[in-house]
Amino acid sequence: MEKRKLGRSELTVAPLAFGGNVFGWTVDEPNSFKLLDAFTGAGFNLIDTADVYSKWVSGNKGGESETIIGNWLKQSGKREQVIIATKVGGEMGPQQKGTSKAYITKAVEDSLRRLQTDYIDLYQTHFDEETTPVEETLATYAELIKAGKVRVIGTSNMSPERLTLSLHNSEDYGYPRYETLQPEYNLYDRQKFETSYMPICEEHGLSVLPYYALASGFLSGKYRSKADISKSPRGQKALSYLNDRGMKILAALDEVAARYKTNPASVAIAWLAQRPGIAAPIASATSVAQLEELLQASKLGLDQAAMSQLNEASAF
Repeated sequence: MEKRKLGRSELTVAPLAFGGNVFGWTVDEPNSFKLLDAFTGAGFNLIDTADVYSKWVSGNKGGESETIIGNWLKQSGKREQVIIATKVGGEMGPQQKGTSKAYITKAVEDSLRRLQTDYIDLYQTHFDEETTPVEETLATYAELIKAGKVRVIGTSNMSPERLTLSLHNSEDYGYPRYETLQPEYNLYDRQKFETSYMPICEEHGLSVLPYYALASGFLSGKYRSKADISKSPRGQKALSYLNDRGMKILAALDEVAARYKTNPASVAIAWLAQRPGIAAPIASATSVAQLEELLQASKLGLDQAAMSQLNEASAF
């Protein structure tokens, strides 16, 4: 399978990442193990999570996803075969968030312990804390890389201005640089990334790992009316897509999927994977059957006519 480099780093990934936000939320540990076995068994290697997953669930405190992945790594023995990406900065509790040296230094140890590993392949700024100078954050990452606890760094949910400032600081002062950006980007949510972030990624050679690749499941085609919203805990978000433009995108996905004898979700992922600068769209599944639908995307290879049809239907 084709592997793509993450920025200028030595890390290479298959063109689909498994989104670990579902672990400890809509998927329990035994089923998480089945999903990870199927995902890696099919030749894919990038598993994305965060320390705060899944703190939003009643009774959870954060760290559940990392803990499940850590247990799976120990049981499967596949640590060397996978790229583990996690994040820091989200709120884990009172005064437990941010990108200061003190907080990152503590948070990385907690993540390593939960993941049951000595190193994190891709450590990402989850939510930028604008009161912390970018130099402090980058210098902290430099120490972690020197100590062998982190291999490569990336970022997410950072303003274009702070991202540009960080990249210039890395260049000017020799700090490690962000090699990846994880933005919200999919067939429906295009405008913000393409206008504000894509030029920065292209100029600096950052690889893009889009989250919400299926727009919270909307692009799979399972939410086509308000009556469908109750189908999933994530359905509420799909309400915002139920409009003329959303329906136009679904119609194009249906047509392309029929032509390729596949499903809308695979087409939506394949469209993303073929966009400039994209390394691996991030998508979640709650069953092996659902995962197999997503994995089909890597084999699709949409032609120019299909790409143009999807581009036009989703134009903003």
